[in-house]
Amino acid sequence: MGVFQLKVTRVGDQLMLAIPNEATSRLEVGEDDVVFLSDLEDGDYRLSAAGPAHDDQMSVARRLMKKRRAALNELAK
Repeated sequence: MGVFQLKVTRVGDQLMLAIPNEATSRLEVGEDDVVFLSDLEDGDYRLSAAGPAHDDQMSVARRLMKKRRAALNELAK
């Protein structure tokens, strides 16, 4: 885990964030990809490559894995 410093620059009439190469590698994003900035309950922000739809899909997957734990354990043998 690390902390990355992002630089804010002006491009035309917009502000842009410059993300270091190491961070883009860990996010698995590149030029023209979309990233999501989430406002967390504790007042912090999270930058991620996965959006709200991904979170919903993962919630369904977790419920399914919990419900079918025995079957998944058998398949893993």
